[in-house]
Amino acid sequence: MQNTKHFTRQTLILVLCLSLALMPIAAQDTKPVDPRVRKANYELAARWTGAKVGKMVFDTAVTPHWFESGDRFWYSYESNSGKKWWVVDPLRKSKTPLFDPAKMAAQLTTLTRIPYDAQHLPINTIKFIKNDTAFQFDANVPRDAEIPGLKKEETPPPPPPTTSGQSPDDDDEAQERAQTPPQPQSRTRPIYFEYDMAAGKVMLLPDFKPPVKPRWASVSPDEKTIIFARGNNLYMMDAENYTKAKAKEDDTTIVETQITTDGVEHYSYDRRLQEEEKRNYKFSDKNKTPRVPAITVYWSKDSRKFSVQRNDQRKVADLWVINSLANPRPALETYRYGMPGEVNQPQASIEVFDVASKARVVVKTDRFKDQQIGIYSAAVTNLERERARTFQVERGEGEQQQQQGPPGGGSPLEPKWLSDSSDKLYFNRTSRDLKKIDVCVADTATGEVKTLIEERLNTYVEFKPLRLLSTGELIHWSERDGWGHYYLFDANGTLKNQITTGEFYSNTIEGVDEKTRTLYVNANGREANEDPYYEHLYSVNLSGSGMKLLNAGDMSHTAVASDSGKHFVNNASRVNCAPESTLHDALGNVVMKLETTDMSAMTEAGYKYPEPFKVKADDGITDLFGVMYKPFDFDEKKKYPVIAYVYPGPQTESVTKAFTARNDRVTLAQFGFIVIEVGNRGGHPQRSKWYHNYGYGNLRDYGLADKKAAIEQLARRHGFVDVDRVGIYGHSGGGFMSTAAMLVYPDFFKVAVSSAGNHENNIYNRWWSEKHHGVKEVTDKDGNVKFEYNIERNSELAKNLKGRLLLATGDIDNNVHPANTLRMADALIKANKRFDFVMLPGKRHGFADATNYFFWIRADYFCKHLIGDAADSVDLVELIREQEQTGDKGRRR
Repeated sequence: MQNTKHFTRQTLILVLCLSLALMPIAAQDTKPVDPRVRKANYELAARWTGAKVGKMVFDTAVTPHWFESGDRFWYSYESNSGKKWWVVDPLRKSKTPLFDPAKMAAQLTTLTRIPYDAQHLPINTIKFIKNDTAFQFDANVPRDAEIPGLKKEETPPPPPPTTSGQSPDDDDEAQERAQTPPQPQSRTRPIYFEYDMAAGKVMLLPDFKPPVKPRWASVSPDEKTIIFARGNNLYMMDAENYTKAKAKEDDTTIVETQITTDGVEHYSYDRRLQEEEKRNYKFSDKNKTPRVPAITVYWSKDSRKFSVQRNDQRKVADLWVINSLANPRPALETYRYGMPGEVNQPQASIEVFDVASKARVVVKTDRFKDQQIGIYSAAVTNLERERARTFQVERGEGEQQQQQGPPGGGSPLEPKWLSDSSDKLYFNRTSRDLKKIDVCVADTATGEVKTLIEERLNTYVEFKPLRLLSTGELIHWSERDGWGHYYLFDANGTLKNQITTGEFYSNTIEGVDEKTRTLYVNANGREANEDPYYEHLYSVNLSGSGMKLLNAGDMSHTAVASDSGKHFVNNASRVNCAPESTLHDALGNVVMKLETTDMSAMTEAGYKYPEPFKVKADDGITDLFGVMYKPFDFDEKKKYPVIAYVYPGPQTESVTKAFTARNDRVTLAQFGFIVIEVGNRGGHPQRSKWYHNYGYGNLRDYGLADKKAAIEQLARRHGFVDVDRVGIYGHSGGGFMSTAAMLVYPDFFKVAVSSAGNHENNIYNRWWSEKHHGVKEVTDKDGNVKFEYNIERNSELAKNLKGRLLLATGDIDNNVHPANTLRMADALIKANKRFDFVMLPGKRHGFADATNYFFWIRADYFCKHLIGDAADSVDLVELIREQEQTGDKGRRR
C-alpha cells in the first residue's frame, strides 16, 4: 500500500514537470529583451561639450618661434599644470625654461598689486628684442585696476541720445549713432613689460605703445610708401604722413597723393566691405570719404612697384540679404554675385604702378573668355611671420587685434612679388571652364606677357604656389600624370625633369635648399599600410632622385622648419592616441622629444578614443577611410542608431585624422549614437586625380552610394550598428549632401539635419559650381564663345522624401544664399511633405555665437526621431547651465 502511494506521488510530480516543460513559451508571459537604445543620455552628452573638454586638455602641438639668428626657438605649452615657456637649442640638444615662473609671478604681483602664482601667469604675446637678450610681453589687467606708475584708465561717457522729437535726418551724427549697435567695452586692458634674460628682472613699460597698423594701410617692404583707397580710387602717402595718420586719422596737415581717377562702383580699387565693417571707417570731416583698404596690393621686393588685381563687376547681377537685426530698422545688403551659367561675370585685370612716377601699366593678360587671374607671391619666411605676429592691426572703435586682425581686415604681412626684381611679375590665368591654366610672366615696363607653362585637362585643373629659384628655374606643381607632383622648369618654361613621381600626392613645399638642390615637401599616400591621408615630410633632390622620409610613424605629421632648413619641429597626431611633438634635423634624425599631450584628465573622466576604420566604396575596389565615435557608456550587446557626419568635398571630406579634443561628434555620440565620418569617391583632393574628380558632372549624387555602402559594411561587421535607424547631417556642402541622401535613398536614410546647404547649385557661386560640376564652352561659327550649364538640384526630388528632415540657414548668409534652403522648402511644400525648418536671425554662413544653440537643436532632432526620446523642456537646460558656469549670460534670450 505504501509503495503504491509512493508510485502515485512520483507519477504526479513527473506529469507536472512534463506539462510545464511542454507549455507554450507565450504562456509563460515573458518578452524578448529589445536591444535597441531607446533612452537619450543628455547627462553624459552635457559632460563632454567643448567648453568642458577645454578644461581637461589644453595644447596639443608645439608652435616654434624662431629667434632672429641661428636655429634656437622658444615655445609655450599649456597642460593641467599650467602654461610653461621653453627655449630650445638644437645644437646643444637642450630645453630650458624661458624664465622662472615663480619669480615672474612674484615680480608681476609686486609691480601690479594683482596676485599671481606660477600656474596662473597673465602673459600674452612675447616679442624678443635687443639681439634676443630680452623680450617684451603684455598682460591683461582689470580696466579699473590701479597700477603703480600707470594712469588709471577712465571710461568715456556714452554719446548723447537724439533729442526727443528730433528727426535723425536733422542730425547726421545722431542717425549714425542710432544705426550703429553699441560696442561692449572690454573689462580688461593690456599693459606692457620688458624682461631682461640675464638679470631675470621684469620692468613695467608705462609709456609703451605697440606698433599699430591701420586696417586701411598697405605698407611697402622698405616702409616708405603706403597705399590705400578712398572713394573707389588708389591713394598714396609717405612714411612721415603715415605717422601723422596713425596718430590722428583726420589730421588736416596730412599730404596724400591720388594715383587713379577711373575707379567707380563695382570696378573699384577698394575692397568691398561688409555692412558690419563699415562703421570702422568714419571721418569727422563730412567732406571726405574715409580711407579704406585697397584691393590686395602686391609689392615688388625692392618697393619700386606694386600691382593690384582689379575686377570689373559692373555687369554682374546683384544679390541681396536683409539684416533683420540691423538698428534702428532692418537693412538691405546688396552685393554683386556671379551665378553659374550666367553671361555676365567679373572681368579680371592686373595693373602695375611705378611708385616714383605714379605711372600705370595694364598687363596684357587676355586669352580666355571670362578668365580668372592670380598673382604669384613669394613664400613668407618664419622671420617675417614672427615679426608680424607681434604687430597689431587696428580694429576700429578704439579696439585693436593682434596678428591678422579681424575677418577681412588688414594684415601686417604684405604679399610680395615672386620675382626678386621689379621688372618681372609672375601670374596665372585660368579659363572659365577651368580646363586650361597658363603660368605666365609679365614685363612690368611694357605689360607684354610670355606664357611659360600650359596645363590642360578634360576636367578642372588645380594649381599650387609657384617657386622661383635664384637660377631662374621654376618649381611647378601639376596633376598631369594623374597624381599631384612637382616639376622643374627652366626660366623659359622648358621642362627639365619631374621631381616627385609615383602613386602618391605631393602637397606643400616646406623649403628649398638651393646649395644642395634639395626640395623639402609634404606628401601623403606614399607609405604602405598607412591611411593615405597621413602627411609626412620628405627630402628629394631637384633632379628627382633620392626621395627620403624624414618623419616616420603611422600618424599624420605637421612639420615646421626653420628658415635655414637645418631643423624642423614635428607634430604627430592620430585620432586614437595622444599627440606628440619632436625636434628633428634636416636628415630626419630625432634631436629631442619636446611634448606629449597629457590625456590623464580625459581618461579619468571616462574618455575613449574614436576608432579609425577602412571600408570599400560602392564599387567594391576603392578603399575609403573613416572614424567611428561611440558613447562612453557603450554596451556591445545593445543596438545603436548610426549618424553620418558628412561633407562631400570636393575640397575635403571632413574626416578627422588628427586628435581633436573639442569635437562635437564626440559629444553627439554620448546621447546614444554611433557617429561616423567616412570619405567618398570624388572627395578629398589629396589622392589621385581620378578619385578627386569622380563626381565631376554629377554633384548631387556622386558620394551617396559610398556613404550608404560604408554604413552597410559597418553594420555587417558590428552587431551594435542598427542599420534600420540611420541619420545624416552636415553644413554647407554637407547640408546639401544630407538632404540629397534623404531623397536619393529615402528608404535607407531616416533622419537628416541640413544646415546652410547649397541645395540649388544653379544659384550658388559660379566658380565653385562650374568648377566641380563642369560647364561647357561652345564656340559658334563666328568664333563667339558662350557657356552652357545645367545641374541637378535637390528640389527636383522633393517628392521622394519619406523620413524626417530639418532644414536650417542663417538669414544673412552671403555665401550660400538663404534662397538655396527656401527653394528646397518650397519644393517640399508643393510636394505636400512634412518637414522642419530653423532660420537663425543675423547669422551668415557660419552660425557664430548660435553654433552651440544649433548643436542642441540638432541633437534633440536626432534623439526624438532616431532614439524616440528627447528633451521636452522649452529651455535648453544643458546649454543654459553651461553659460551660467562660464558667466556667458549675454547670449541668453
